[in-house]
Formats: sequence, C-alpha cells, structure tokens
Amino acid sequence: MLFSSGHFEINKNISYLYSNLHHLFVLIGDSGVGKSNLLSRFTRNEFNLESKSTIGVEFATRSIQVDGKTVKAQIWDTAGQERYRAITSA
Repeated sequence: MLFSSGHFEINKNISYLYSNLHHLFVLIGDSGVGKSNLLSRFTRNEFNLESKSTIGVEFATRSIQVDGKTVKAQIWDTAGQERYRAITSA
C-alpha cells in the first residue's frame, strides 16, 4: 500500500519504489550498425565481430548501481529490417 495515514509508511514505500527502479531501453537503427553488439557489450561484456542479424526483437537485462540504488535496465534489440519498422515507429 503506497498511501496510509502514517507518514512513516508513505516514506517507507516511496523509498522501496525508488530503490527498485526499472528502466526499459530500446535500441533502434538500420541493419548492421551494431545494436546487437552494443547490447552484448553492456549486458555480458562481450563483443562478436561475426554476429548475425537480429530476427524480430531480442532483449537482455543488467542491474547497475546508481547513487547507491540498484537500477534494473531492460534493453531491447530490434531488427533493422524494413519489415520490423512497426516496432520502431510505435
């Protein structure tokens, strides 16, 4: 419960929400520009010179510390092909 009659309860819940931040990032761009390798480097510290084109959408997550708080980043890697433009234009 976010709101209650007690000031402490409100502060406690707001602190909980702030300490469990989730963010969604979507990588968009033309085919072959490195979106998949950017995702791979950020989430797994890997880089593959011979990576294959993404089909549809792939995603990965990584939790990082920002100002002493854990922030969970979910990153979506979109395909650069024309037939997937509906994903990137929404």
